Amino acid sequence: MTQGIIGRKLGMTQICGDSGEAGAVTAIEAGPCTVVQVKTAANGGYNAVQLGFGQAKRLNSPQRGHLKGLGQFKYLREFRTDDIETVKVGDKVDVSLFQVGDLVDITGVSKGKGFAGVVKRHHFAGGPKTHGQSDRHRAPGSIGATTSPGRVFKGMRMAGHMGNSQVTVRHLEVFKADPARNLLVVRGAVPGATNGLLLIRKSEGLPQKSEISGGEAGRK
Repeated sequence: MTQGIIGRKLGMTQICGDSGEAGAVTAIEAGPCTVVQVKTAANGGYNAVQLGFGQAKRLNSPQRGHLKGLGQFKYLREFRTDDIETVKVGDKVDVSLFQVGDLVDITGVSKGKGFAGVVKRHHFAGGPKTHGQSDRHRAPGSIGATTSPGRVFKGMRMAGHMGNSQVTVRHLEVFKADPARNLLVVRGAVPGATNGLLLIRKSEGLPQKSEISGGEAGRK
């Protein structure tokens, strides 16, 4: 079965756990999603499941053909998986995929900040505030491109477009999973603004939260 689901960020709030400790959580409308395509190494070069989520206002002819008999989905996203034998087109995927205490990786598009200078974008200290430099407080200063190498290296930290890029936050703990309301609540913050599209995947390579020293189970 697929190890991920498509969701929509609802917002953040504060919740008290069983121990009485308050913490910030993010509420996500996760699914329900429909399997619209199953890709295999034979027909697609790799194993993946394509899910559909959200209601589209209109579709073009190729999209209607691709989704024939399945629905009118606004978003289509793929999740790699090796367990494709148990998945078929038309299957439903909902929040029951996750359990309380699971660790998940959440991918979204961060908030756009527009054009930002080096102080805001890269946390530069800026220039001296004295000796008559009244206009150099937030300037980038020298970039070190003199006769050698005589050019600016790629990746030089300079002013430019900030935010509006894909970001993944890893190993967030599932605080609550409610399939009846398609509600997933995770501890901490996730990328993007309210109503932003999110991809939620089960974390790999780490034990579950209840097995980590210092977790809820470790404090009991």
